[in-house]
Amino acid sequence: MVTAQTAGQRRELGDFVRSLRERLTPQDAGLPAGRRRRTPGLRREEAALLAGLSVTWYTWLEQGREISLSPQALARLAAALRLGRAERVYLFELASKRDPEQPHRESTSAPAAALASVDLITTPAYILDRAWTALCWNAPARHLFTGWLDGQADRNLLRFIFLEPAARSFIHDYETRAKRVIAEFRADVSSYLTDPEISDLVDGLNRQSELFARYWRDHAVLGREGGERTFHHPVDGFLRYEQVTFALVGHPDLKLTILRRA
Repeated sequence: MVTAQTAGQRRELGDFVRSLRERLTPQDAGLPAGRRRRTPGLRREEAALLAGLSVTWYTWLEQGREISLSPQALARLAAALRLGRAERVYLFELASKRDPEQPHRESTSAPAAALASVDLITTPAYILDRAWTALCWNAPARHLFTGWLDGQADRNLLRFIFLEPAARSFIHDYETRAKRVIAEFRADVSSYLTDPEISDLVDGLNRQSELFARYWRDHAVLGREGGERTFHHPVDGFLRYEQVTFALVGHPDLKLTILRRA
């Protein structure tokens, strides 16, 4: 039996797998549409068949029961549901299993040299911890992120985005960016959902932000990617940046983000 999983992890795993199944159409999976369906997604028995699993086992998985989960069964399920890289990582981390196709993640702690190096970067740069709270940032980042990295504001990026009213006007295309941020955060914290720091953060945001609660219920998972970021700065006006994000070598829970003026 899986003793490393908590009841909360098992429920999240079941909800996540169910949401993926419901999004995958028979055509996506190479199956005939068949008779008329109540919903466009796969049925449980179809998902089980594609993954080479028993319907009972698959049903218990979605129900969050404490069942035996082998890496091989999870790998077949990931292939059947056509998971992307971030979704696959999330699946295995929720199941407290090591993906045979992925290298082992190292333990992390904040390296002082990396934190001190941020000031050497001439464009906005900051480092986030596991909970997406800024550990350090440079002067250009302090100037850019008014309401977050200036003054005495809460340094958590999610609380800034979803609880700070000014964020809605500061972040261009706010709802699209907010939705993606949640999917990226879920992928990042899949192994730590029951940690008090993470669970308190998520519970608080679910209570305080209807938008966060709505997007969190979607169970979307995406890898943190770079690309264009646009802002409406209260002093500098419309700004366009290219963002790159790095996981620090030996410290994958820490993220260094750098924004270069586009």
